[in-house]
Amino acid sequence: MADLSRIFKAYDVRGVVPDELDEEIAQAVGAAFVELTGASSVVMAHDMRTSSGPLAAAFARGAASRGADVINAGLGSTDMLYYASGSLGLPGVMFTASHNPAKYNGMKMCRAGAVPVGSETGLLEIRDRAAELLATELGGTPGAGTVTERNLLEGYAAHLKTLVDLSGIRPLKVVVDAGNGMGGYTVPEVFNGLPIELTPLYFELDGSFPNHEANPIEPENLRDLQKAVVSQGADIGIAFDGDADRCWVIDERGESVPPSTIAALVAVRELAKNPGATIIHNLITSKGVPEIVGEHGGKPVRTRVGHSFIKAEMARTGAVFGGEHSAHYYFRDFWFADSGMLAALHVLAALGEQDRPLSEVLSQYSRYAASGEINSRVEDQAAALARVRETFAGREGVTFDELDGLTVSGPDWWFNLRPSNTEPLLRLNAEAADEEKVAAVRDEVLAVVRS
Repeated sequence: MADLSRIFKAYDVRGVVPDELDEEIAQAVGAAFVELTGASSVVMAHDMRTSSGPLAAAFARGAASRGADVINAGLGSTDMLYYASGSLGLPGVMFTASHNPAKYNGMKMCRAGAVPVGSETGLLEIRDRAAELLATELGGTPGAGTVTERNLLEGYAAHLKTLVDLSGIRPLKVVVDAGNGMGGYTVPEVFNGLPIELTPLYFELDGSFPNHEANPIEPENLRDLQKAVVSQGADIGIAFDGDADRCWVIDERGESVPPSTIAALVAVRELAKNPGATIIHNLITSKGVPEIVGEHGGKPVRTRVGHSFIKAEMARTGAVFGGEHSAHYYFRDFWFADSGMLAALHVLAALGEQDRPLSEVLSQYSRYAASGEINSRVEDQAAALARVRETFAGREGVTFDELDGLTVSGPDWWFNLRPSNTEPLLRLNAEAADEEKVAAVRDEVLAVVRS
């Protein structure tokens, strides 16, 4: 029986095409998805990678062979797929490998209403059934279900603008770096009619990513945007990842804004509309986020990293908003799903509702120094985590928790060391009262990890 464990991750499917993921596998997953969800109809969309369209078509064949009607939205961002699933009330699948290099592709699956399908909510069962189908014959009845095309971009853009009021903002000069990803497709429609003077960078859809990786968490991928903001005298810069479900913000000085700062800003805006509401923050966001949420009358709830876990916790608690260190932002009014575009609209609204520059607007939401995420290639991750715990054990005022990886907290600092779900990496995030202290914590931990 085919071993699909390498490509089925904690909350999505991702692998190298065609070595690990091909059309036959996509077709089997389509059939398994319908069998195990009982879906009578499915909606799907795909990004600009050359392999995405063929993989989506294969999935549709598998789904249709089990009697499901498939709505193919064609090109779209991941949050557009969530809009489709939520507004149509249908299970959905997005074909994308997000920020991964061009040779990768994958699938993000959800139930009706954009409810995520992860390892604890059906993804492993879909994996096992797809493997069974690959080991025998896919079977089914070709043509039992229909496949129809529907463009959902206009409806997606209109819906987002009902959630954030930008009608009264001042004119803004905005530079957007789409990284040759799906932001180049969605931004023009979403920004249409807004008082925005747009300077586009790399809006041409190209899954080979000829200019830089579509991964804004890496500082080198922001340099062109930072230069353009300064040279254009823009009010703000926004970068999207490959499937445009994450956004990264650059202020008017060309300085990168930590996602925790954006999370705090959006949380305060949502609390103004929903007093006393719950706000989700993952364990790697700045401790300034729960502090600010509490000061504005909200209830902060800490959770582990990963969109399927955060969405489940938001649904359980009825939280109005959730933020992650990786620039994923989740909204109750968007079916508890994440949307980089919706977060960007919140920032544009906050900036355009007054006359101060963005750096001044955001200054009240940034309190601590942070290391950013630092990766170390470690084959024996458990041993490295044990060494780190031993190093810090017994120090006065130090505490540990293992909600997700290892979090170590001291009097005026903390760090989290977490294994990657997809690679032999340990990811370090550290925060402290000032740059000097965070550098000292970072260097000590890395020395132990890499020893």
